[in-house]
Amino acid sequence: MAAPKEILWRREDHTEGKHLVLREYLKAWLPILGKDSGRILFIDGFAGPGEYEGGEEGSPVVAMRTLAEHSARIKAEVVFLFIEKDERRAQHLKDLVDRLRPRLPPTAKVLVRQGDFDSRMTEALDRLDEQKGLMAPALVMIDPFGVKGMPMDVIRRILANPKCEVYASFMWEAMNRFLSTPEFEGPLDELFGTADWRAANDLAEKERRGFLYGLYRSQLKEAGAVQVVHFDLYAGNRLRYSIFFGTGHTKGSDRMKKAIWKVAPWGDFSFRGVMRDQLVLLEPQPDFQPLRDRLQSRFADQGWVTVSDILEFVSSDETAYHDTQVKKPVLKPMEEDGLIRVERPEGSRKGTFSEGCRILFGPAVGSADPPETAPMSQSTLFMF
Repeated sequence: MAAPKEILWRREDHTEGKHLVLREYLKAWLPILGKDSGRILFIDGFAGPGEYEGGEEGSPVVAMRTLAEHSARIKAEVVFLFIEKDERRAQHLKDLVDRLRPRLPPTAKVLVRQGDFDSRMTEALDRLDEQKGLMAPALVMIDPFGVKGMPMDVIRRILANPKCEVYASFMWEAMNRFLSTPEFEGPLDELFGTADWRAANDLAEKERRGFLYGLYRSQLKEAGAVQVVHFDLYAGNRLRYSIFFGTGHTKGSDRMKKAIWKVAPWGDFSFRGVMRDQLVLLEPQPDFQPLRDRLQSRFADQGWVTVSDILEFVSSDETAYHDTQVKKPVLKPMEEDGLIRVERPEGSRKGTFSEGCRILFGPAVGSADPPETAPMSQSTLFMF
């Protein structure tokens, strides 16, 4: 999508999905990070004017309104930093912020800075390096018009700070259109942080997309994202772009997937898990068979495992599901079908899966004496 020339422009239908997921994630993110941190940041690197020509809210207003309407009391100082390159749009956003500021709690601070994301973030990160400081916990939204202005080197520096996450647009249409155009070689090198993307020029479109998505995911991992979740946004049957979410924590992955699952049945977009060829359709009656299969393949040779082990695996970016989709929808019917064997603490009811349960998957389920494994250490599950 080319950058519009007007201050305000018409909102694309699929953009609503991106904002709905952002809102749902922020609902969880604000109280989690605000509980133990003195300051948290929401940074919108391509903020725009804050609204569309039809009056729909832009991402800066979505973020501010989520805080203003939150039922929890957020103790931390919440700083909104909105970066916008176009001077006219930056001024429009400032005027909009001034009108909305009274609705925010007194602990909130809103900054609008005119400039480009790359330069502004580099300056801020350079200052932190000079002071030997760390960035406050942050969610950084990076949503440009195309492929320019979101270098992997900057994302790497953001993710080097504990509790910092990125919510980045991967502009498939623009990328596919200009992949073989010489003037885009530099921006694409910066986007991926490598020249390896050039191999995609020799591939058919379907294979090209899978290759580039896989490369971007692996580059985010190499840059410091322990978990990478992505979902795709469509206009009808046409893939426009994807959102990649990078975090250092399984809890972040799980919360993002919950946000996607909550929104997706009513949106024109879908969620793809770590297996690029497997499309998980998010509908009011979800299909849990893929999760049953993933659990069997992951734990079939592990001997006895704990419920915490299973929940952490499901919460990670290795599945398209989240932790509340495990016990009743999956483990209970698997036990009824004889696919797992469960050892419960004394007094526990069948069909329940407390932290004290041990579960055996795979071919050893039917044996009288399944193989024992060394006790598995309790993970620091869901710790930010």
